[in-house]
Amino acid sequence: GFPNFRFLNPDEKLDFKFDPGTRYAYSGEGFNLLQFVLEEGLGLDVGREMQIRVFDRFGMARTSMTWREDFKSNAADGYDADGKFEGHHARRGVRAAGSMDTTISDYGNFLAGLLRGEGSSAAAQAEMLRPQIEIFSAHQFPTLETATEPANRNIKLSSGLGSILFEGPYGKTFYKGGHDDWTANLAICVEGKRHCLLLLSNSVRAEIIYPALANSLLGDTGLPWPWEYNPANALPLADAAN
Repeated sequence: GFPNFRFLNPDEKLDFKFDPGTRYAYSGEGFNLLQFVLEEGLGLDVGREMQIRVFDRFGMARTSMTWREDFKSNAADGYDADGKFEGHHARRGVRAAGSMDTTISDYGNFLAGLLRGEGSSAAAQAEMLRPQIEIFSAHQFPTLETATEPANRNIKLSSGLGSILFEGPYGKTFYKGGHDDWTANLAICVEGKRHCLLLLSNSVRAEIIYPALANSLLGDTGLPWPWEYNPANALPLADAAN
């Protein structure tokens, strides 16, 4: 029920936009508040827990929830939709919604381990990839739009724990996108085939070619591209190529 971030409200205060559990709307605030609960309620250090439970387990030696000076040798700077340069943001504090630095090799190790079911019980794995709430919105962003898309039910579009799920031509498929004004990331996994595709870019313009890349490398998975990348916000292909 939260907005994506509280600063999007005129008064910059957090509020509920609808009753929790009644619909899906991505919220970075939700991830940050979950971090708050783990740290203040359970006394856990989320950065340390991520390091031990995930990064160390999957051999992610160049991944951290906060900036490390040894990352400088291959840090990627960013480019916005107009091609404007933006220096890499060195996050000094753990922020669940987006402070992680990683490499494509490291994150690939994580996806492979996830598909193999390593690091979690069978029950936990099943719960992560179980539909938690149906998605009937027409687009993921803006998160609070009221337009709906009835065709979502045809592919059983839903939210799992940390990923989006749907039934495509190859069966259950899950994916997670992530971007800001300068970066574009997408991971797609076809569970039955045990195939994943990971795309990381230091330019947000890359999103315009992701559908073609995914279809070429994985085949037509049936991923709902218009929902993931709202066509109203998309760059023309010619602009993205420049």
